[in-house]
Amino acid sequence: MTHVPSPAEELALLDRELVRLDARRMQLLTRRAWLLSVLQPQAAVPAAPTAPPAAAPFAPPSSPSSPTAAPAARRSAQNVLLTLGGLLLTIAAIAFTLVSWGHMGIGGRSAVLALVTVVALAAPAGLLRRGLSSTAEALGALALVLMVLDAYALHRVAAPDAGGLGFAAAASAALAVLWAVYGLALARLRLPRPAAVVSVQFTLVLWAWSADAQASVFGWALLLTAALDCVIALWGRGVGVRTTAAVGGCVSGLAGSLVALVQSVTAGTPVAAVAPGVLLLTAAAVALLGTWRAPTRFAVAGGLIAGLAVVAGAGGVLRAGAPADWTVPVYLLCGLLLLASVRAPLRRPAGQGVLWASLVVVAGSVLAAAPAVGVTLVGPVSRLSAVWAGAPEGGVRGALGMAGMEWSQLSTVPVVLLVPAVLAGAAYRRWAWCTRMAGPVAAPGEAWRSVVGASALVLGWAGLLVLPVVLDAAYAAAVAVQSVLVAALLALAVRGLRRGADPVAWAALVCGAAGAVSVAVLSLAAESATYAVFGTLLVLFGAAAAGTRAGSSAARATRVVQAVQACVAVVCAMVLAGAVGASLELATYRTAPVMLVVPAATVLIGARLRGGPSALPVELTGAVAGAVAVAMAVPDGRFLALVLALCGVLAAGTAVRAERRPVAGYVAVALFVLATWVRLSASDVSAPEAYTLPVTVPALAIGVLRRRRDPAASSWTAYGAGLAATLVPSLFAAWVDPSWVRPLLLGVAALVLTLAGARLRLQALLLLGGAVLALDALHELAPYVVQVAGVLPRWLPPALAGALLLVVGATYEQRLRDARRLKDALRRMR
Repeated sequence: MTHVPSPAEELALLDRELVRLDARRMQLLTRRAWLLSVLQPQAAVPAAPTAPPAAAPFAPPSSPSSPTAAPAARRSAQNVLLTLGGLLLTIAAIAFTLVSWGHMGIGGRSAVLALVTVVALAAPAGLLRRGLSSTAEALGALALVLMVLDAYALHRVAAPDAGGLGFAAAASAALAVLWAVYGLALARLRLPRPAAVVSVQFTLVLWAWSADAQASVFGWALLLTAALDCVIALWGRGVGVRTTAAVGGCVSGLAGSLVALVQSVTAGTPVAAVAPGVLLLTAAAVALLGTWRAPTRFAVAGGLIAGLAVVAGAGGVLRAGAPADWTVPVYLLCGLLLLASVRAPLRRPAGQGVLWASLVVVAGSVLAAAPAVGVTLVGPVSRLSAVWAGAPEGGVRGALGMAGMEWSQLSTVPVVLLVPAVLAGAAYRRWAWCTRMAGPVAAPGEAWRSVVGASALVLGWAGLLVLPVVLDAAYAAAVAVQSVLVAALLALAVRGLRRGADPVAWAALVCGAAGAVSVAVLSLAAESATYAVFGTLLVLFGAAAAGTRAGSSAARATRVVQAVQACVAVVCAMVLAGAVGASLELATYRTAPVMLVVPAATVLIGARLRGGPSALPVELTGAVAGAVAVAMAVPDGRFLALVLALCGVLAAGTAVRAERRPVAGYVAVALFVLATWVRLSASDVSAPEAYTLPVTVPALAIGVLRRRRDPAASSWTAYGAGLAATLVPSLFAAWVDPSWVRPLLLGVAALVLTLAGARLRLQALLLLGGAVLALDALHELAPYVVQVAGVLPRWLPPALAGALLLVVGATYEQRLRDARRLKDALRRMR
C-alpha cells in the first residue's frame, strides 16, 4: 500500500501541527490569567469597568506589577490591624468599667459605656453598606463585649442587692436574645449569632447554681440546654451557628449524662434510681435527636451514646433491686436487649451506633469477668513448690492457691461469659437469618461471621473453665473438666485446619494450648493426676498432629502448627519419663537411661515421618530430651558414660538415613569418643593409651582403606575419630603428669602427625597434630615462661604487646593476605 504523503513526511507534519497547537494554548492561558487578575479587584470593590492596557495585552499575571497578590496581602494586614485595634478597645472598655475614670462614679461610667455601646452597635450597618466588612466585624465584636460590660454595670447600678448568679443567668438569657436579634438584623456579621448560642449555654446552669439546686436539677439543666443546642444545630442558619450549637450540645449532654450516671450507680434502692434513670433516658432521646440530620460519623457516635445511656438508666434501676454480685449480669442483660434496635425506626447510622453500644456493654462485662479467668489459668503456678504434695485441701481453689479468697463476687462470672457465648454461637450457626434481621441497620459480611464464631468459642471456653472454680468443685473434677475442654478444642482446631484454617480454628488452637498448659501445671499437685493428664495430653497432641497432617494443605502456617503439636507431644513424653523415675524413687542420674526412651522413640518416629514437615522438629525435640538425660547423668561418671554411649547408638541409628547422615554421623562419632573418655576418667585410668591405642590403630587402618577406595573422602572422616580417640586423652593425662616421658612422646607423635599432614595435604592430621603439639609445648614451657615473667620488669610485657600491635597494624594488609592464603590452603586439603 502506498502512502500519500509518505509516513515520514506525515509524521513530520503532525509534529509541527502539535507544536503550533501547544503555542496557541499557552497564549490563550496567559490571556485568561490576565483577565482574571483584572476582574478580581472589580468583584471585591464595585467600580467602573476599566479596559485593559493596550500596551500590554498579554501581560503575565505573575509579573511584579500584577495586582493579584496585593489585595490578599493588604487584606491580611488589614485583618491583623483590626484585630489588634478591637482587642485594645476591649481592654480599655473593661478597665474603664471595672476600675475608674477620673472622679466619675459607676452611674456615669455606665451612661458613657451605654452611649459607646449604641455607637458600636450602629456603626457596622454603615460599614457594611460601604463594603468594609472586616471593620464591621471588628466593631461588632467590640459591641458584644461592651454589652457584657453594660450588663455588669446595670447590676451594679440598678440591682446591687440582687444575687450575682441569678442576675448572671438572666443576663445570659437577655444577651442571647439581643445578640440573636442583632445577628438576624445584620445577617452579614458572622459573630453575633454564634455568640448568642454560647451565651445561652450558661442560663439554666447559672439558674440552678443560684438556687442551690440538687445534682439532679443540674443534670436536667444541662440536658435541657443540650436539647436546645440540638434544635439550633438542626434548624439554625449558618455554619458557625450550627457548629457552635453542636459543640455546646455535646459538652452539655455529656456533662448531664455523667451527673445522672453517678447518681444511678450510687442509688441504694430502685426508687432512688428511677429519677437518674429517667434523666439518662432523656439524655438518650436528646442524643438520638441530634443524630437526625447529622453526618454519618456523628450520627454513629450519637447512637452509641444513646445506647449506653439507655443501658445505664434501665440497668441502674434493676441493679438497685438485685444482689451485689448480679450487677454485671444486669447491665449485660440490658446491653443484649439493645440488639432489638435493629428493627427500631432509626436512621441507619444511629442504629449502627446503638449496636456498637451493645457490643461495648458486652465487652465491658467480659472484661469484668477476666480476672476470674486469669486466676484460674495462672493460679496453678503458685503450687509448683509443692509438686506431688497430694490433692490440696479446699478442692480446686486450694490447688489454685486461692483457698482464702472471697469468691462470692465472682459467682456470676460463668453467666457473664456463657450467655454471650450462647448468643454468639447461635448467630454463627444462623448467620443468614441474622443478616436479614440486621439488614435495615447493618450489613455484616462473611468476615464478621468468623469473628462472631471465634468470640463464641473463646467465651464459652472461658465460662466452662471457670465454672468448677466458682462451684468449688473437687480437685479431680476440675482436672477432668479442663482435660475434656482441651480435647474438644484440639478436635475443633484440627477440623478447622483441615478445612482451611479459619479464625474459629485458630481461636480453638490458642485456647487449647492455654488450657493444656494450665491443666498440666494443675496436675502436678498429685502423682496420679500427673500421669493421667500428661498421658492424655500426649495422646491428644499426637493425634492432633497426625490428624492435621492427614488432611492439611500446603499452607505454611498449617505445617508449623503440625510441627508444634508434635513437639508438645514429645515434651509430654519427657515429663512422663521423669515422673517414672520419681515414682521409682531413683536418683537423678539413674533416671537418665529412662529419659533416653523419648529420643529413641523420636528416632523411630522420624524414620516413619521421613520427608514430612514434623520429622525434623520431632527429632530435634528428642535430641533435647537426650541432652536432658546427659545433664541428669553428670553427677555419676559411669552413668554419664553409659548415657553418652546410648546417645551415640541413637545418633548412629539416625545416621543410617541418608538425609541425616552428614550431621548424625559426626554426632555419633563424637558421642562414642566422649563416652570412652568419660569412662576412662571415671575408672581412674592413669595410662589411657593402653585403652585408646587398640581403638586408634584399627580405626586408622579402616581410614586408609576408605581413602584408597574413595580418594575424595575427607581426612576428618577417615582419620579424625581415630586420632582424637588417643590424642585428646593423652593430652589431658600429659597436663597432669609430673613426668617428662609422656609429654615428650606425645609431642613427638604430634610433630610427626603435623609434618605428615603438611606433606600429604591432609587437614585432619595437620590441625589435630598441630593443636596437640602447641598445647603440649605450652604445658612444658609454662613454668619457664612464668619464671621469666617474674624476672622481667613489669613495663616490658605491655611494651612488647604494643610493639607487636604496631607491627601487625603497619602490615595489616599483608597479614590479611597471608591469612587468606592460609585459609585457602586449608580448604584445598582433604
